[in-house]
Amino acid sequence: MSSDKTRSYSRRSVLSSAAAMTAAALAAPAFAQDATFNNSTEFESGIDHNMRRNISSFRSLQWQPYFQNLSNGAILVDITSRALHYWNEDESIYKLYPTSVPLTEELTRRGRTEVIQKVVNPPWRRTQGEAERYPDWPAFVPGGDPTNPLGPRALYLSWPAYRIHGTQDTRKIGRRSSNGCIGLYNEHIMELFELAKVGTQVLLI
Repeated sequence: MSSDKTRSYSRRSVLSSAAAMTAAALAAPAFAQDATFNNSTEFESGIDHNMRRNISSFRSLQWQPYFQNLSNGAILVDITSRALHYWNEDESIYKLYPTSVPLTEELTRRGRTEVIQKVVNPPWRRTQGEAERYPDWPAFVPGGDPTNPLGPRALYLSWPAYRIHGTQDTRKIGRRSSNGCIGLYNEHIMELFELAKVGTQVLLI
């Protein structure tokens, strides 16, 4: 950006645009009461119909219906309940976190992936889709910047541009508010970042 004034204006634009997106979701309940699943081809066929129907609230779950083992640990993200579940490899640690989820089904991806990189103070780069939807957003926000949408830590997934990360806007948590990624409170991503490994299994349902 060409000047401090332009940079300041652009950062305000990011925050105001984020607030506008969040406002659209304020009428929604923090957690869904009835499970509704997308019949996406990326959804794992190994999870049976009854399992899908019964995942309907923010509650603790067992890992066995979703993973064959806990090699490298496992992360389950339930889009409907807006919850992230983590189990470590020997099952001695289980964590349940509220999350933000994508704004629309079009932005939502389901299926199996894994953590391929862990980044401290991740830089944020606007995707092509975001550039089209929000042309006033800056193209880049450096890591550690207080307006960075990725917060202090990020787990990069094998799907390009998909991450589990923190957020500076706590109003997003528990709501449909992201452009595809899964967001956590900053204190929660800090904790999960230390627990998860490169290679941790991830399933989004």
